[in-house]
Order: sequence, then C-alpha cells, then structure tokens
Amino acid sequence: MRPYLLLVCISLGACAGLPPAVKNVPVADITYSEVSQNPNSHKDTSVRWGGVIIDVENEENFTLVQVLSYPLNFTGRPQLTKPSEGRFVIKSSTFLDPAVYAKDREITVAGKIEGDIQRMIGKKTVRLPLLSSKAIYLWPVYQPDPYGYGYRGYGGYGFSPYFGYGYYGSPFYWGGYYRPYW
Repeated sequence: MRPYLLLVCISLGACAGLPPAVKNVPVADITYSEVSQNPNSHKDTSVRWGGVIIDVENEENFTLVQVLSYPLNFTGRPQLTKPSEGRFVIKSSTFLDPAVYAKDREITVAGKIEGDIQRMIGKKTVRLPLLSSKAIYLWPVYQPDPYGYGYRGYGGYGFSPYFGYGYYGSPFYWGGYYRPYW
C-alpha cells in the first residue's frame, strides 16, 4: 500500500509548478521594478512576468497586450492580493483574439525585453516596458460556487466545532461526527 501512496503523492506534486508553456523558456532573475526604471538597459534579457490584461490592440502583423503587472507566485500565477507593480506591454507575433484575451483575465508571459513603448493612459503619455513574447499562458477563470461558499471545489469543506468535518453551511450538509446537544 505504501508504494501506491508514494506514487500518488509524487503524481500530485508533479501537477504543481509553472505551466509548461512558460516553464520551458529560460529567464533571468530580473524584477519588473528593475526594468521599469530603464528598459533599454535590459534589452534582449529574457524575463517571466504576469498580471491582468488591461487592453488588447491587434495590428496587421502583431498584437499588443497591455498588462497591469503583479508579482508571480510559485506556480507562475499573478498574485492579485499583492500591490501592482505597474504596466507593461506584450508584443505577440500571432493574432490574439480580444474576446479570448479579454480585459481582467490573468496572464503569464515569458519573453525578451525589447525596450519601451509609448502608450496613452487617460490624457497622459507614458513609456512602458515592451516584452516580445516567446510563450503566453492565459489562466483559467475560477468558477464560483453556485451556493456562495467559495470557489467550486475549494469552499464549504472544513471543520466545525459543533458539527465536526463535513460540508457545513450548505443545502447538502450531511452532518458530521459531532452534533450539538440540543
């Protein structure tokens, strides 16, 4: 039985980590804040960044995706609970459909810094780091639990001091090991 348990643990551990699309691209350990000060001094440096999509512009031969940058966690997903670091622009040689790469979707990209690009934010013109993409990973959207107890598959289960372990607080509560004495 122990070899099977070990095999299951190893299999589940293999699921964690970076998505293969952005994992296989070698990158330097340079943060967004270092590059945003002077993007041209880090030209041709490979990085892995992520964030939330703000805007998608399709040109004739490429697509520009403006992203609000967030630090990445160990799986490469943007940590939206941390403060934003600023903005950057992804340049992709392939067509990216704005309906798929929609506003507020989480994205992780691996690519080379090309320098900076001028963008309008409101009425102000700013220079943002420009990243030529080698690999892009669009994160799946969490499906909310229809009963409002968290995300599907993540909420509702747990320990209650009155009811023990079980799916408490939902219409499918089946009880637990301990029940209140009333």
